[in-house]
Amino acid sequence: MLPGRLSWVPLLLALGVGSGGGSEGGGGSSRRRRLLAAKVNKHKPWIETSYHGVITENNDTVILDPPLVALDKDAPVPFAGEICAFKIHGQELPFEAVVLNKTSGEGRLRAKSPIDCELQKEYTFIIQAYDCGAGPLDTAWKKSHKAVVHIQVKDVNEFAPAFKEPAYKAVVTEGKIYDSILQVEAVDEDCSPQYSQICNYEIVTTDVPFAIDRNGNIRNTEKLSYDKQHQYEILVTAYDCGQKPAAQDTLVQVDVKPVCKPGWQDWTKRIEYQPGSGSVPLFPGIHLETCDGAVSSIQLTTELQTNYIGKGCDRETYSEKSLQKLCGASSGIIDLLPSPSAASNWTAGLLVDSSEMIFKFDGRQGAKVPDGIVPKNLTDQFTITMWMKHGPSPSVRAEKETILCNSDKTEMNRHHYALYVHNCRLVFLLRKDFDQADTFRPAEFHWKLDQICDKEWHYYVINVEFPVVTLYMDGATYEPYLVTNDWPIHPSHIAMQLTVGACWQGGEVTKPRFAQFFHGSLASLTIRPGKMESQKVISCLQACKEGLDINSLESLGQGIKYHFNPSQSVLVMEGDDIGNINRALQKVSYINSRQFPTAGVRHLKVSSKVQCFGEDVCISIPDVDAYVMVLQAMEPQITLRGTDRLWRPAAQFESARGVALFPDIKIVSTFAKAEAPAPKSAVLEEMLHNLDFCDILVLGGDLDPRQECLELNHSELHQRHLDATNSTAGYSIYGVGSMSRYEQVLRHIRYRNWRPASLESRRFRIKCSELNGRYTSNEFNLEVSLLHEVRVSDNEHVNHLIVQPPFLQSVQHPEARTSVQRSSVVPSIATVIIIISVCMLVFVVAMGVYRVRITHQHFAQETEAAKEAEMDWDDSALTITVNPMEKHEAPGHREEETEEEEEAEDDISSSSSDSDASDEEEVEGGVGRGRHGQSEARQAQLEWDDSTLPY
Repeated sequence: MLPGRLSWVPLLLALGVGSGGGSEGGGGSSRRRRLLAAKVNKHKPWIETSYHGVITENNDTVILDPPLVALDKDAPVPFAGEICAFKIHGQELPFEAVVLNKTSGEGRLRAKSPIDCELQKEYTFIIQAYDCGAGPLDTAWKKSHKAVVHIQVKDVNEFAPAFKEPAYKAVVTEGKIYDSILQVEAVDEDCSPQYSQICNYEIVTTDVPFAIDRNGNIRNTEKLSYDKQHQYEILVTAYDCGQKPAAQDTLVQVDVKPVCKPGWQDWTKRIEYQPGSGSVPLFPGIHLETCDGAVSSIQLTTELQTNYIGKGCDRETYSEKSLQKLCGASSGIIDLLPSPSAASNWTAGLLVDSSEMIFKFDGRQGAKVPDGIVPKNLTDQFTITMWMKHGPSPSVRAEKETILCNSDKTEMNRHHYALYVHNCRLVFLLRKDFDQADTFRPAEFHWKLDQICDKEWHYYVINVEFPVVTLYMDGATYEPYLVTNDWPIHPSHIAMQLTVGACWQGGEVTKPRFAQFFHGSLASLTIRPGKMESQKVISCLQACKEGLDINSLESLGQGIKYHFNPSQSVLVMEGDDIGNINRALQKVSYINSRQFPTAGVRHLKVSSKVQCFGEDVCISIPDVDAYVMVLQAMEPQITLRGTDRLWRPAAQFESARGVALFPDIKIVSTFAKAEAPAPKSAVLEEMLHNLDFCDILVLGGDLDPRQECLELNHSELHQRHLDATNSTAGYSIYGVGSMSRYEQVLRHIRYRNWRPASLESRRFRIKCSELNGRYTSNEFNLEVSLLHEVRVSDNEHVNHLIVQPPFLQSVQHPEARTSVQRSSVVPSIATVIIIISVCMLVFVVAMGVYRVRITHQHFAQETEAAKEAEMDWDDSALTITVNPMEKHEAPGHREEETEEEEEAEDDISSSSSDSDASDEEEVEGGVGRGRHGQSEARQAQLEWDDSTLPY
């Protein structure tokens, strides 16, 4: 039933529709109503053919264009000219149409439930208008034609934009400007284009070199640098066309990748080396980046640059004599540049770096070697060795720079032999005498080498086996490129002068002077007359203690070729597989075999040469520049310990064996090790290392060779591979050896004196060194004195009495004391006299026995016979009178006497307690047993014979 149908009934009744006579049936009434309706309701309602409407979501009002109005030509006839309803055709439509005014036909379209644009944006349906018929009961309603209604849902901006991804990531290469690095995208769930479309993107993070356009494309505004910043993180937001921002910003991460540059990667510039750590890999994780280059082979050159350390690298800094002996060089080597000392003072005026014994010549200095140091005739075989660092001549006109020269001292200016540098050429001059040769013979030998003027340290050895002269430089052999001949020198009686650093010009000048000065540095300049050095010794003398090494040579692989230079400072490796080359370089290590290496920097350089497969242009690999930092070694504290005071009888000084000065000397070396929990506290730990010399100096004046000397059996030195020099000033032991070797040798140093009666005391001092004075010991002082016999005069009724040492308590006999106490009383004056006499006797004798005891402690075995002789005292005339009445004195007086005795004994004991305390630890074994026997004998001698005492 249409709406409003029931309202028509009263109207129809009022018009008489449906009433009639009782004779007429229901059918007649229906026909009459139809006829009446046809006459009254002649026309159909009229509406527009189409409507367009808009409804805002979440609202119920639809705005139609044109408005919903129905017209009927039957108006103003009631019912027939009125509009009773609008009908919507369609299923489950959320709209309804209502009549606002029946007469005017005005209607309204409204939503029955909330409209959601996101579910459906528009609706299309059919609508018709119905009039009210002929009357209230008439069912013959007329309806209009069908009109199409198109309704569009108007969107509300209720949703914010949302990014499709919570985060974005991109990788860019440094140094490029990109049009678009990446694109971010946001969406909006609103239905309308206005609110569902993203109209703008914006970078929230400030001060970043990026920009974004309306489509979300991010680009860089400047070239990025990997070194400046590896990664950027920026926040981006989005706006829809309604200018509503995104609920949550998105994160954009941009990683900057360095431009692919061929080169070595994953290596550290600084490599620390702890002394004593052996072989340490230099580049354990290094690998080569070729940037997809077609590499067919590669050659690596690893160079350890140590030319500024010492003499070109870290070498042992022992004296030249010690180094020669270590390397097995022949004896008879003469050091022409020794350390300045009393015995070799000709180098005292030269500039010297004492830590390395390097002598610097500035073109104004020279040194005269004293006569007798080098023999006049060097023979046809001899060797000259030296370390030299030399640069180009400072003057425009290069002059001869003399290293070694033997020339006439006066009258003439002949050079007998010389070694000099001229125009970066090394020249050796050797002029024979007429008595040795009378023919035109080789005299000058020239070598032209770049190393002579490269301002680097090199080791030179000139082996002369006349007429052949061979040069060894850094272990390699070089023949002279030019040999010039000359006539021999005419014989004369003019003395010759050997000089270093310049040549002596004794003739042809007004005043003799130095000439042809050397500019550079020299070290270890030696000459060995009569013999040449072997290649093995030469290699040993110039060998470095530090260098490059390869861990696990067998794991290098078959495809790797390698080669070391003689000093192992340069390593060349070659291969055709990048992986094998990487593994090979990872095994290259640094090693320093010195116990106390020179601390500091060692520069490293790795250069690469690459070949590619048939390409004209191949990749270039930059060099690797790194350095090894050698840390400071633990510095040793060398300590000498032993007995510092000796007394010996005259017989020992006069004997052939003499007196052993240092029988218990001990050499100990320690270093301070910091404790981990408390870094400020340190614990001393003992360490073992070598020594290179120990000097025994005589204090208080030199030895008088007419009556005293220091002696040492040379077999003690030779079997321990040490040497020594002896003089009136002392004894010097030198050579590289362990501390125990030096201890054994020092314990055999003997002092002899043929006239000991005039000897009061002799003082000596020992000082030892490691690494040519780099580490020195304390100064250990020793005093040796003559032990005098102690005698007591007959007036005191004692002859040659030895009393037990003061630290041994005298033996008392309680039984005897008790018997004496029972005897009669003696006058007190006699008792006092006896006590005073006994105390004086004990004091005088104890001082002599104290010295005898020290002698027995240190040399019990050597002086056993002497002790027995001293202990056999002549007591035939000894008579001791003891007062038998002393025990019957008054108690008070006896206590005073006892206190006086105890005080006297305490004074004697305290005078020797200090020396006894230091000696108790040294008396062991047989010495202790001997001392025990001596005490018993002395106690037996102190048991007085009282058979003649009157009671």
